[in-house]
Order: sequence, then C-alpha cells, then structure tokens
Amino acid sequence: MSDNHSSAQPFNKNNAINPLTAKPNTTVAYTDGACKGNPGAGGWGAHLIFSDGHTQDLYGGEKETTNNRMELMGAIQALTHSPLTQKLEIWTDSSYVKKGITEWIEGWKKRGWKTASKKPVANQDLWQQLDKLCQQRDVDWHWVKGHAGHAGNEKADELANLGVTSSSEGLSTTSAQDISKKKQTITTDKSATANDDWLSFDPLGLDMDDDEPDEDVSEDELLAHDSHEERIMNDDALVKATNYQDNAPKPVSTPDMLDAHAPMIETIENSDTPEIVADVAKFDGDTSRANPHFKPMLPKPIHRHEADRQLIMDTETTGLDALKGDRIIEVGIVEMIGRKFTGEKLHVYINPQRGMDDEVIRIHGISEAFLTDKPTFDQVAHFLYDFMDGAEIIAHNASFDMNFLNMEFAKVGLNDFAERVQVTDSLVMAKQQYPGQKNTLDALVRRLNVGKQDRTFHGALLDSEILAEVYLAMTGGQVTLAIEEDAQTDGKQTAHASFANLAALLLASSVDEEANHHWYTSLEADYPELKANL
Repeated sequence: MSDNHSSAQPFNKNNAINPLTAKPNTTVAYTDGACKGNPGAGGWGAHLIFSDGHTQDLYGGEKETTNNRMELMGAIQALTHSPLTQKLEIWTDSSYVKKGITEWIEGWKKRGWKTASKKPVANQDLWQQLDKLCQQRDVDWHWVKGHAGHAGNEKADELANLGVTSSSEGLSTTSAQDISKKKQTITTDKSATANDDWLSFDPLGLDMDDDEPDEDVSEDELLAHDSHEERIMNDDALVKATNYQDNAPKPVSTPDMLDAHAPMIETIENSDTPEIVADVAKFDGDTSRANPHFKPMLPKPIHRHEADRQLIMDTETTGLDALKGDRIIEVGIVEMIGRKFTGEKLHVYINPQRGMDDEVIRIHGISEAFLTDKPTFDQVAHFLYDFMDGAEIIAHNASFDMNFLNMEFAKVGLNDFAERVQVTDSLVMAKQQYPGQKNTLDALVRRLNVGKQDRTFHGALLDSEILAEVYLAMTGGQVTLAIEEDAQTDGKQTAHASFANLAALLLASSVDEEANHHWYTSLEADYPELKANL
C-alpha cells in the first residue's frame, strides 16, 4: 500500500469549483476500484485531502478479485486512514457502494445479510467491515460521474489502476517517482488489450451478480425510465464495444438563429482543436449543480438520407407526460449506417424553463441548477430536426420519446417531424422475442450480455450507446457465419439473410453421394421399386 503525503490548496470560497480544495474540519476522500477480467487482477485507490491542506494517496490490490470488492476496499481504506475527530466526505463513482451503504445495508442486516430476493449478500465480509467503520463516524456519501474529467475521481482512478499493477507485481509500497513510471506501464497495458474481444473484456468490472435490485419500483416506472441503477460509461470500453473513431470537437460559428444573450451553441466537426479539448476537460460530469463547461455535440448531418441510416436515440425529461407540461432536458443519439457505427454522436442538455420534482431528479441526476444556462429547445430544434430527418429512429419505449419530440417540434412550428422519420421500438421487439419476461434496458443488457457500462443515473447518450449494442444483439448483430450481412425487406427494414439462403452456399460431397448410391443399391433386392427410382 502506498502512503504518500503532499500539500493541497488551503480552504477557500472556490471549493465548489475546485474539488481538490481542502475543507475546514473535514476530510475529503475520493475512492475508486479497478479490475482486469472481473474476476482478475484488481486495484483500489483513495485520495485523501485533510483539513490542513495535506493529502494522502493510498492504493493496493489483489491478484484475483472483482471490481465491486475493489470499490469497497477503496472506501474502507479511506475510512481507516482518516481522523475520527473530523467529518468525512467520501466521493465514489460506484452506485453499488453508495446505494449499498446508504440504502440497502439496513435491509440486508434485518434479513440476516440476505438480499430482497433472499440471496446471500455478495461481498458480505467487506460490507460488514465498511458498516462497522461507519458506525464510528460522521460520513457524508457522494456519487460522482466517473471518467468525466472530475479531478478527484480521475486521481482515485489513477491510484486504483496503480493498485492493479502493484497486485500483479506483488508490490505493497511505491514512491512518488515510481508512480510516474507505473503510469506509463498502465498506458502500455491499455493499448496491449486493444485487440481483446470486447465481449469478454470488462475494464469496468461490472459484477452484475453483486448488484442489489431496486426495491419498490413498478414495472411501468422501469419501462418509462429503464432503471435506477448506475452504469457510468468508460470511454475505453465504449471504443472497444462500438469501434468509434471519434476525434476532438471543433467549433464553428454560432448559428444566426441564436440571439446575443443566448447560451453558446457549437456544432462539431471531425478535426482536432486543442483549445476546445482543454475547455471540455473542465466539465467534471457533475449535473447536480451549475456547470458552464459542458459543450453540446451538435454535428452536421453529413450522412442525412443515406440508405440504412439508423439513429439510436434516448431522451431525458422533467416528467412522464408531454401533455401535462413536461419538457425534454437531454437528447442523446448514436448514428449507424448499414448496422455499423459511423462515430457521429449528438448530445445536448436543454433548459426546460420549468421545475422538476425531486423524484425525477433522483432518476436522471440532472438538477435544475445545471440546466439554467443550457439552451432552450427552440435554440437547438433545427439542429435536432436536420440531424434526424429521414432516418430510422430506434428507441426503447419509443412512443415515450416520440411523444415528447413531436410536442417540442410542434412548439417551434416543425409539425411534420413524425412523417419525416421511421420509428422502431426496441421494447416492442423485446416483448415479442421474450414474452412474459422483464424487458427493461438493464434486463436486456444482462440477458444478452452486452452493453455493460456502469451507470447510476440515466444519461441519454449513454443509454443510446447501450441500446445500440442491445439492438444489434437482438437483431442478430453479434452472430457470425455471415448472417450479419443484411438483406432489404419490402418495407425497407433491415433483415438478416435466412439460413435457407445460406444453404445454397454448401458444396456437394462426391464421397457422400457415392456412399448414398451404394446404400440404395444394397436395398434393390428387397425393394424393387427403389431400382425404378434410381
């Protein structure tokens, strides 16, 4: 285990902006876990910021473990190494840890360490250790979006990955100089796994069996908003899963449609612009407060009206009823052509100009404060309309998303949106393929063994990326033997070539034909009618 001390900035009023700033009478801890293989070599990390401005970096690992165990170990170590006399803030990107310690654990203990489904609680030894430590402390638990540029989370992630390396090398202590060297090793390790089969490679270590199912949530609520669980996107896993070839965004001039006081909207082209990359990095992924650094991705529709163009889409809203004043607050779209990802993505947050209930915010994690400086729908409507025009829109519970989009477009005079697109509902498809089963997006991810990004809250772009994998799996996209080659049906829907057509590609065997002829000949004496047919 590494134990490194350094100085941090003293407490100041900008603490809300700089997550690495010390707080009076408080220890702030950022924790994370990592695992290669899940189970496999794993590591945990914790970055502690003490009230006097000093910091401590901790990390370690095990040769055979799971991601969830490492996430728990990061939190346990933060508790163990922080002073009892001060309040403790723990920031984790694992909903498994946060929900477990703040929501599920009391039920587990009442049921004798059993889950709601009467199964033994996974990682019970670590949960009991964490629970015991928390009994002695004033602990404030926070969730932070992972892999989104948040400085504290990035530091914890870096330490957890060092823990993975130390577990494989049998190291327990490392100097600050060695940390720099080990960063290079980790970078090399990531590139070395780039050719792994993404279905078996799980850098997030999403241990599905460890997840406690949501309680007291109806099927209708789940269908409307898919789930209440976390799967935060890991960029490396996403590239591995979708073969994206994204480049850094470059802004072009602000559209004339925006007035001088409107938020800046930027369209995205595929070329490198370091200045914008640096600006995007300021967005820490926290949608629970105001954050002006998010840059919308509103690409030009360079593939509009191309054949077999499919847009996998999801929206987040202020509520469930478009007819009762609820509005869209986020749109995420992933583009495919011929069932292959183009790398084009659209993602924008939208100011609904109205409030939201706390229950809705708990589902998607997007606060009213975060949306205050975002563009309104009328300011992005033409970007969205042009990008989706003429495409096949694929959405889970598509009627929900389409009702909201039709309402929003109608408000700005674009009344023909529904006639301009073709809609495929993946929920309807799932119900047909798996009748009587749970067909939420999370349930399909488990059933089809795809899209295992880690997430707590619904994010429209993340859900679209996961749905794309689910859709390809449901429609045979992961099947080999050339059946992934698409054929066009009369309705211009994509459909796979049938096995009957594939049979025509089989080659006849002369040996088998000769053996078959001899067999018939041997039967001629007993069955004269066979001779006439030969």
